[in-house]
Amino acid sequence: MEEVVSAADANRKFSLLLRGVRDGQSYVVTSHGRPVARIVPAGQPDAVASRSRTALLSRLKRQPVVEAGRWSRDELYEDER
Repeated sequence: MEEVVSAADANRKFSLLLRGVRDGQSYVVTSHGRPVARIVPAGQPDAVASRSRTALLSRLKRQPVVEAGRWSRDELYEDER
């Protein structure tokens, strides 16, 4: 579970936050109540990004392959004004 900390508190207690991160704690830094940063241990992969990547790759593998033929550079960048 991530602990929420304001930017002002993070600034005042930065060394304390780093000790917590070293022990495995994660923090979400907020500014005016909105999340702006995440402080996590360097070796810890972002679980959300990892799950998102896995879901995307799984979805792409299930998609049918579409044969669209070969296009020339001129066809790709043709301007239809």
